[in-house]
Amino acid sequence: MLTEIHIKNFAIVEELHLSFGDGFNVLTGETGAGKSIIVDAVGLLLGDRARPELIRSGAEEATVEAMIAIAGCDVVRQQLDAAGFEPGDELLIRRVISRSGKNRVYLNGSMATLTQLQGIASELMVIYGQHEQQQLQKTAAHLALLDRFAEVEDEWLAYRQAYDHSKSVQERLAALELADRDRAQRIDLLTFQVRELKEADLEVGEDENLEAERKRLKYAEKLAGTCSQSVTDIYEGDAAICDRLATLAADQEALQEVEPLFAETAESVRQAQYLLEDAATRLRDYSGQLVFDQQRQEEVEARLAHLTSLKRKYAPTVEELIQYRDRVEKELDELANVEASREALSAKVAEAVAQLSENATQLSQKREQGAARMEKAVAAELQDLALEKARFRVSLEPVEVPEHNGMERCTFLFSANPGEEPKPLNRIASGGELSRIMLAIRRVVPAGIAMTTAIFDEVDAGIGGVAATKVGEKLRKVAQGLQVLCVTHLPQVAAYADCHYRVEKAVAGERTRTDLVRLDEEARVQEMARMLGGAQVTDRTLEHARELIGRSTGRGE
Repeated sequence: MLTEIHIKNFAIVEELHLSFGDGFNVLTGETGAGKSIIVDAVGLLLGDRARPELIRSGAEEATVEAMIAIAGCDVVRQQLDAAGFEPGDELLIRRVISRSGKNRVYLNGSMATLTQLQGIASELMVIYGQHEQQQLQKTAAHLALLDRFAEVEDEWLAYRQAYDHSKSVQERLAALELADRDRAQRIDLLTFQVRELKEADLEVGEDENLEAERKRLKYAEKLAGTCSQSVTDIYEGDAAICDRLATLAADQEALQEVEPLFAETAESVRQAQYLLEDAATRLRDYSGQLVFDQQRQEEVEARLAHLTSLKRKYAPTVEELIQYRDRVEKELDELANVEASREALSAKVAEAVAQLSENATQLSQKREQGAARMEKAVAAELQDLALEKARFRVSLEPVEVPEHNGMERCTFLFSANPGEEPKPLNRIASGGELSRIMLAIRRVVPAGIAMTTAIFDEVDAGIGGVAATKVGEKLRKVAQGLQVLCVTHLPQVAAYADCHYRVEKAVAGERTRTDLVRLDEEARVQEMARMLGGAQVTDRTLEHARELIGRSTGRGE
């Protein structure tokens, strides 16, 4: 649930901090006061594109941040944890827009990517507005809405896996059926590549071992000299360090009964002596293994040059060279034995197509069942939205060739008047009807698992009277399951609010600013009276406002 939002230097908002409650929250205000700015600010928190023109004049950057309660949202908490963000009971989202273009996103105080923000925030909040109405007019969105209603996630995933597999094996079969000349040319090329890579006798890690050997060979004389000198200085020379340490230790041990401290220091000196003796032994052994072999150095250089040449031609590492060789060898085998390969792949294609058909049938059946239920559910909601005679249909049209979303396309059909056959929604529904259809669909299509806040931006546009009252009732019902924020210009809708906010625009000096005020009971009556009667607030409009608020109490429960 969106509990707090802080906006600074955004559009005409200088600075705004406000808290929202659960239930039905309404935002009203005069035209041009800046109601849509609040929605735009929330849109940024959902990952909308940041534009420099959104920054208030005179400021270098704009900031929008919000606190969202996620105590019960296990899905979001898991997402945060997996992405390395602290998954507490609250999520702090902060978005900074800069004129320099260095925009930033923060989740719980840590830097985040826009993709991470979109993935997490979209699980918690959604905005329904004119954009969603436009989306509703696009048939491509209809199938996704039906699938969410019918809960076909498992069937869709099984279909998509079968679809991808079927497409893959069919593409492999098509590759086999190249023209004979093309296939022969391909065989010649692959034969050369396989022979070259096999003759290289590659081993994983070989290049790294050769690089280390090259260094040892190159510096063999210097390494041997350093080892010899070190062994002399430490252990074998006339003034060897170990001999001097042994003398020091013996001198201190002789006086340890006189001064107990010498027992400890003598032990430390002896330990140093033993460590140096061990180091001298290891250096002597290593020196004995060093050989300066000019011929071997040339062999190593030649092998490394050959590996470098192969890497430039085929793959950047020896391990990937081996993988490439194996792939090419497999393809060569398929091409060289094209008839046997074609027969085997044809069988795989038939098997994949059969599996795809089975999964497609299961998905289609569940969609058909869901379509019938969705028609009834949306029709019932439309009756409650003053569209009693409206008819809503979900049309599923089969396609001849499997598509990535299934074997059918979905179109929502609508008729507002008796006797008229339902036609595609995008061709006949008015703006007001689209608003109510969208709200009806929102009522019946499940929200995301973690969804806590729904924001309706003038979803009541183009309606009034009884329809407006019905929309208000419906929004209050929606708010029984999650937090609702609604920007509205209709008093019939605002009357159902649990919390009422007024957006105010004021001019101070030569600057314009927008504020948001939570209204108490009397201020709410004043605002409702303004919405009912315009600039002239009279005793009659005040009484009408109180009556409207009173009638809405308890309705929609």
